[in-house]
Amino acid sequence: MRKNARVAAVVAVAMAACVFGCSGGSSGGADGGKAWSQLLDDSKNPDDWVTYGGTFDEQRFSKLTQISDKTVGGLGLVWSSEFDTNRAQESTPLEYGGVIYTTTAWSKVYAYDAKSGKTLWTYDPEVPGEYGAKGCCDVGNRGAALHDGKLYFGTFDGRLIALDIKTGKPVWSVVTVDQSKTYTITGAPRVVRGKVVIGNGGAELGARGYVTAYDTQTGKQVWRFYTVPGNPADGPDNAASDKVLADKAAKTWFGEFWKTGGGGTVWDSIVYDEELNQLYLGAGNGSPWNHKLRSQGKGDNLFLSSIVALNPDTGEYIWHYQGTPGESWDYTHTQTITLATLTIDGKPRKVLMQAPKNGFFFVVDRANGKLISAKNYVEVNWATSYDLKTGRPVEDPKARYTDGPYAAIPGALGAHNWQPMAFSPQTGFAYIPANRAVFGYEDPTTFEVREGRWNLGLKMEGTSPPDDPKAMQATRDMLGGRLIAWDPINQREAWGFDYAEPWNSGVLTTAGNLVFQGDTKGDFRAFAADSGKVLWTMNLGMPIMAAPMTFAVDGEQYVAVVGGYGGAYALTSAFNDSPGPQPNGRIYVFRLGAKAEVPKIVRGKAAPANPPSETFTTAQVAHGQILFERDCWVCHGPGAISSGVVPDLRRAGSLTDAKVWNSVVIGGVLKDRGMISFAKYLTDKDAEDLRAYVAQRARILKEQEANRKKK
Repeated sequence: MRKNARVAAVVAVAMAACVFGCSGGSSGGADGGKAWSQLLDDSKNPDDWVTYGGTFDEQRFSKLTQISDKTVGGLGLVWSSEFDTNRAQESTPLEYGGVIYTTTAWSKVYAYDAKSGKTLWTYDPEVPGEYGAKGCCDVGNRGAALHDGKLYFGTFDGRLIALDIKTGKPVWSVVTVDQSKTYTITGAPRVVRGKVVIGNGGAELGARGYVTAYDTQTGKQVWRFYTVPGNPADGPDNAASDKVLADKAAKTWFGEFWKTGGGGTVWDSIVYDEELNQLYLGAGNGSPWNHKLRSQGKGDNLFLSSIVALNPDTGEYIWHYQGTPGESWDYTHTQTITLATLTIDGKPRKVLMQAPKNGFFFVVDRANGKLISAKNYVEVNWATSYDLKTGRPVEDPKARYTDGPYAAIPGALGAHNWQPMAFSPQTGFAYIPANRAVFGYEDPTTFEVREGRWNLGLKMEGTSPPDDPKAMQATRDMLGGRLIAWDPINQREAWGFDYAEPWNSGVLTTAGNLVFQGDTKGDFRAFAADSGKVLWTMNLGMPIMAAPMTFAVDGEQYVAVVGGYGGAYALTSAFNDSPGPQPNGRIYVFRLGAKAEVPKIVRGKAAPANPPSETFTTAQVAHGQILFERDCWVCHGPGAISSGVVPDLRRAGSLTDAKVWNSVVIGGVLKDRGMISFAKYLTDKDAEDLRAYVAQRARILKEQEANRKKK
């Protein structure tokens, strides 16, 4: 009996090892092999969450019902675990076989026992700190992919790495970008038919967009597709995109557009359609944003702001739909692409749905790319509607800021940003984490491309916020967030829930008639999916941006979410002024009946305002403000008002010492922490003028703090 028991145990272990893709050497090939078939099967098992969107249709809908609108009141914390950084936390965790895998800021990876929270292994790809300066929107990472015993993830410095899921040791690593340029990776890769597909970011800094497919076993490149044309003098790219760029895209571009990259980076949504065997890419904004400077104000600029369908095996073009032709506002179409079958006009239609930055909800026939419907899900002013015959927007002629400045709604933050939306086939609603924000667009007085820095093609002077408290509050009141339950068939809101500010978390919906979402105040909520009624709330003590997920182990359902702040809104908005450094991110795991105490989150203590004793001329301060609004606000906040993710320069010790300040700004002594040398862009005098401007901001802060104490 003992011998038989040992044999049975060995067999059980071998079977367990093979459950997640024991391929027997046949995971490759056009159809992806046995490992791919296994992954498809695993993605349909609601007990596990094995791909970024939960399932390959990226609905973020779970069929689990143990946690429901009837039981969610008993949801409690099981465990949480702290990460080692307070930078942007955007990851949707994966779970398979009782193990949770999550990425964090700086592209680090953690594996936990799902029930106990025990750390099984960690992996740090050691991204050089100076790469932080190449990012438009912080150093976050949105997730990973699982396949055939390996975990795949992209690193901020442009590598794609495969790790052994048991040990966390590297299996292979490949550099997917030209690391001398401004490419970064923050998005999750997708595994498709024996290939792992990854895009990149960097359009604000001059990148040319593309996606690449690599063999899951070896890391060898299989195909690449560029989303915009390159320099015609260089000839074809020898890529899958060559023909369509020559036949369709090239004639939609004008001038020497390639000198500023063009843009079109695929930094987020990549979705596989199992039913039609198509791969959908969401392409981003132009580089620079300003259409007049990018392409002489002419042409649609394919495939910017488009959804592009490809053959997943070859990367060849099938069809496209461009939602924002001649993009000029940072209206990316990289937001969540969700697949479903909807009954429209009495007939079932295989559709994809997207709520991109421009504020319109799109329903597109995914067989041919034909626009079925488009309706604004938030207030918009740049366009009134879409012509369903042409698929094009009916624009406000003033929106392109040709004859003067234009305050666009939505602004560059977008009506919906990277935070994933969800769709419930049970209620028929899409759940959108929406934003309300305005942005002023105006042509620059002059435009000079500066390699490696933001080149938006806009006038950036005068972007600092008001210092008067009443004026500041009035500006804050123009911002907000809203969870929108959207009926995609009738193109109307079913219900909504308002937040005081944008940048709330991604969304999860379940067959238990629930929707989960967190907010910037740390409240994690469960809503009734059909009515929007708030059924449960727990405050986690820190902002939540990432999307929750759910899984089951040993018959018990769990919900997990990553907490932490950062990203574009946190860094580039002065309206979330939070004294003191933000806390390190954490992962939180919940189940019914759990009683663990929510950790008390202690924010770092803010240093006092630290204005230097020197006096500076008005000219120095004015010039310093111009430089700050050109280069510094994208990390340190407009008006030097920091959200606490990166240092608040008004409180910096270096501010009172010209030599120390210069050693940071020009000497680059803090490059390992992301503060590179700006010697390529600034002189010593420029650095001192920057200090003069920040010194003025520090004096204002000191007065404000003194007034608060008096009150």
